[in-house]
Amino acid sequence: MYSKILLPVDLNEESSWEKALPTAVTLCRTFNASLHVVTVLPDYRMPLVGSYFPKDFANKAHQAVTDAQHKFIEEHVPDDLQVQTVIVDGSPWEAIVKAAKKLEVDLIVMASHNKRKFADYVLGPNAEHVVHHAKMSVMIVR
Repeated sequence: MYSKILLPVDLNEESSWEKALPTAVTLCRTFNASLHVVTVLPDYRMPLVGSYFPKDFANKAHQAVTDAQHKFIEEHVPDDLQVQTVIVDGSPWEAIVKAAKKLEVDLIVMASHNKRKFADYVLGPNAEHVVHHAKMSVMIVR
C-alpha cells in the first residue's frame, strides 16, 4: 500500500519522533517501504534575517544537521530499512509538504505537539497545517 514514508524529525526535540518513529518503522517493514527522514532548517538566507549571520552560516548549519541526521539514523533507525535523509529550508509545515510532494511519498507519519492554543492541543500547529495542505495521507501519532 505504501512505498515511501516520510518522517519529519526535529533533532532537538525527542517528542517529534519518539512515538512516530516506531510507527514509521513498523509501516516500512509491513509494506517494504523506504523511510525518508526530513529535518527542517529555518531559512537563514532571507535578506532581513541573513544579514545577522556570517556568510557561511547556512552551509555550516546544513552540514551540522546532515551530521546530526546521520547520527540519529545510526542510533535510532534499524539497519534493515532503506533510509534517505532530507534537509529542507523554510517554515516546518510548508517544508514538510513541499518535501513530501517532491519525494512523491505515499504517507507522512508525524507526531502531534501540544502547544498553547486549543487547536494546538488537538493536533499541534505544524501537524494541523500538514494535514490540511498535504495531498497524500498523513498519520498523526500521539
